[in-house]
Amino acid sequence: MPRHLWTSLNRLRCGVGCFKSSMKKWGLSDSLIPSTFGVILRTTDKLVWANEFESIELTCLIESISTNNPRIEWKKIKNGVPSYVYFQNRISGDLEDRAQLREPANIVIFNATRADTAEYRCEVAAIDDQRDFDEILISLAVRVKPVVPRCSVPVAVTVGTSPELRCLENEGFPASQYSWFHNKEELPQDPKTSPKFINSSYTINVDTGSLKFRRVRKEDAGEYYCQAKNDAGYAHCPSQPMEVYDIDILGILLKAFAGLVALICIAVGICHAHRHGCFSSKDHTENNYKLPAQDDGVEYGDPDEGHFRHKSSFVI
Repeated sequence: MPRHLWTSLNRLRCGVGCFKSSMKKWGLSDSLIPSTFGVILRTTDKLVWANEFESIELTCLIESISTNNPRIEWKKIKNGVPSYVYFQNRISGDLEDRAQLREPANIVIFNATRADTAEYRCEVAAIDDQRDFDEILISLAVRVKPVVPRCSVPVAVTVGTSPELRCLENEGFPASQYSWFHNKEELPQDPKTSPKFINSSYTINVDTGSLKFRRVRKEDAGEYYCQAKNDAGYAHCPSQPMEVYDIDILGILLKAFAGLVALICIAVGICHAHRHGCFSSKDHTENNYKLPAQDDGVEYGDPDEGHFRHKSSFVI
């Protein structure tokens, strides 16, 4: 056989091993090795959103590899602390009963919860490849539907005052945006954009849930409720009435009640003082003694005279 044909045949038999040896002999970096001789991973999305209680798949695609049975691992990184999700060919950790590995290296999470929000790292080790290790990081954020918000609506206000209606919920993720409804009709954020509300003077803060009137009108009376909404869903509080009066009836009633209480307290104080004799008028310095009564038949004379005389004659 001609020498050049023999050399070509040996090169074909040598294959990848000879190529690796040649690269090392010439001191070339692994980064210059073609991808067919190293494990390379990719994912369809590095930032994944999922709704709570739904299923989500995190993709770890192997673009190239020569090793037949690579070692595949998944780790969950929460607050900077890693823990195993898939290790030694089995699901572990808090996803043990809620996840499975799907070929080639994807992981599916069933019934996702807010606790699953974290970073997940797919790692593949291929001992027969020149580039024998690769990893890819995926961020998972689980959306949480808002709960029924807590709403505060004043029962009665006076025309011209500045009441504020409040709405808040703390469970939704991402944070909820708020809107208000008046008599089942949504209030526009800017009342000037609607002919129906153009005379209203309110402002709505969609981030805090505040509805504040600058000067409330009689037309603003009615039923109010608030809605909290995010990408996972929405929830609203029960409708609550707000009355708008021309005068401050509530203030008048409170003042009248306060006056009545004051009168009762004064009356009780007077009765208590009278019962303890604080109003009796006795002159302790007055001489209440009387002189002894004298007999009208005898007139006593001057003790210095040594005798007495009859004031009238005896009748014999």
